[in-house]
Amino acid sequence: MNPLRPVILAAAGSGRMKNAVTRVPLTAAVVRRFVAGETRGELAPVARDLLASGRMISVDFLGEYTTEQSMANAAVAEYMSLIDDLAALEAPHTLVPAVEVSVKLSALGQSLGADGPAIATENLHKLCVKAAESRVWVTVDAEDHTTTDQTLDTVRQLHPEFPWLAVAVQTYQRSAEDRCRRLTAAGTRIRLCKGAYQEPDTVAYQRRPDVDASYLRCLNVLMRGEGYPMIASHDPSMIAATLVEAAGSRRCPGDFEFQMLYGIRDPEQRRLTEEGHALRVYLPYGTQWYGYLMRRLAERPANLAFFLRALAERG
Repeated sequence: MNPLRPVILAAAGSGRMKNAVTRVPLTAAVVRRFVAGETRGELAPVARDLLASGRMISVDFLGEYTTEQSMANAAVAEYMSLIDDLAALEAPHTLVPAVEVSVKLSALGQSLGADGPAIATENLHKLCVKAAESRVWVTVDAEDHTTTDQTLDTVRQLHPEFPWLAVAVQTYQRSAEDRCRRLTAAGTRIRLCKGAYQEPDTVAYQRRPDVDASYLRCLNVLMRGEGYPMIASHDPSMIAATLVEAAGSRRCPGDFEFQMLYGIRDPEQRRLTEEGHALRVYLPYGTQWYGYLMRRLAERPANLAFFLRALAERG
């Protein structure tokens, strides 16, 4: 793994570092590589261009760790308007909905005390009702391990009413394979990713080979299961393994999809799309971009090098 990963993830939680980074005007140019904008107006042309290229999108309104009811209400209102905007886009005719929203339950109120999980579940239900009316899918993002069980409980509660509701599983967590088995047995859509939070050794694998091995085990479970796998990785070896697994389990576009982050490996995204594979781009927007950016820098040394080079060139 990136040896600087723990340092960068620690910086993600540092208020002092956040103030230092967000106050540098030059940072904005770098952020635009990974974030579509701060408003839905800035998001719209980026979303249209991606859809026009044949790619699908999963839009995330950046925000997490809501500490007040009013913040959760504001997040719900923003997602309601976002779903309307996405439904109005001229999406390509694909076997599955081309537009989706990604949401963190912490943004919907999950951490608001003892009632937090119930509040988040109610708010997610509102979004799913709205999404179902608009042919927009919803995926519940993964967060750190302290939220995992509550998040999965919420998804299980709503899945009978919204069988297309998806959830992310992070393969660096030691329990990922068991979770994949339970979720795919229920026919759940699952976003499979390696993980982007700083976790203790008791909860998560710390070595890259261990995380990769877990990813491959989970991939095998999903491809041979009953759910809809969404393979979220930029790793060439994982992409190659996915194609082998898909062929072995006779899955075609419409039975699974690739997912990649906005601003990362764009030529590879285009290549997979041109070859006929279903590919969805994770497209974030909003003012709360700092934590998201830090996690992207921690994931790949190339992202950190790009960030530092851009600052040096523009300094």
